[in-house]
Amino acid sequence: MPSSSAEATPPDPFEEGAGKAPELSAVHAGHLGQCGFRSSVRRTTSAPPSVLSGTGPSGAPGRQIAGAFIITLLEILRLATGHLERSGSGSPRLDAELLLAHSLGIRRLDLYLQFERRLEEAELVPYRALLARRARGEPVAYLTGRKEFMKLDFEVTPDVLVPNPDTELLVQRAVAWARDRGSVVLADIGTGSGCIAVALAHYLPAARVVAVDASAAALAVAERNVSRLGVADRVELRLGDLLAPLTETVDAVCGNLPYLDEDADPLPAEVLAQPREALFTGDGGAELLLRLLAGAPEKTRRVFLEIDPGVLERVVAQARQGFGHVEVHRDLAGLDRLLEAWND
Repeated sequence: MPSSSAEATPPDPFEEGAGKAPELSAVHAGHLGQCGFRSSVRRTTSAPPSVLSGTGPSGAPGRQIAGAFIITLLEILRLATGHLERSGSGSPRLDAELLLAHSLGIRRLDLYLQFERRLEEAELVPYRALLARRARGEPVAYLTGRKEFMKLDFEVTPDVLVPNPDTELLVQRAVAWARDRGSVVLADIGTGSGCIAVALAHYLPAARVVAVDASAAALAVAERNVSRLGVADRVELRLGDLLAPLTETVDAVCGNLPYLDEDADPLPAEVLAQPREALFTGDGGAELLLRLLAGAPEKTRRVFLEIDPGVLERVVAQARQGFGHVEVHRDLAGLDRLLEAWND
């Protein structure tokens, strides 16, 4: 799950009193050492500690914060990282980099090649706005409109769940199983942005995928991703509830369905910013998984379903009623995350 944000939003990182920027991580410090970087912050006592547009010492363009003129891309990143860290981001440096690259219209990699680039006020205005929204808990993917999943670049909007790296485990297992089976037909139930369906079609060139979602708005996003990523000829989108739109049997059913308890403890702001219907379900978070598993044996001989550890026992018990084999796989954090069940 994304990390939580603090209740009180920290001040704008470019406003008066924002304080010193935190030190860079060892990784970034190593990059700087290799690049022979020298600090580009110049101190002055001739002006009050406030944000100023215009020039710094020797006429260098910059912005003054607490007596220091910020004149490079690197220093902006350092301040932004500190701001997001105080706001509760679990990945403040990454967030700061992704948002700055998006704001400047360059690749994230290009930031490392332009650390000493001097940023003008006009370039900072949109970045400041993005940082403020991120500090309030909006997911980075909604701010940039993009999220990488399985090394593919997906469009993401507030109509869909943000693709999660943990879900890559599901795709990896499904691809490993299907790779040597030729022209398989797979179903992705609760497709959302289409990230699972598109990734399956991308890595399985002989496969056909039926992608189902109950949200027309989500399917519109999925349709754009399917088209832009070049798999429209092999991914079919259908509107409906769970397995109901499947009129045929398929070789495997995949799905990342809602599995959070509606009565769960308060969740981080960036989680709650995502579509409620894509997060929560009844029966302690197990309702949709149990319903799908009850009907799955009529449609397929194998399922790959992302689960929450809190519903593991009930979901496994239901799977055993319809499938002869059940395995549970752990995610990178060591948590039970993927249910794989099948019949011979």
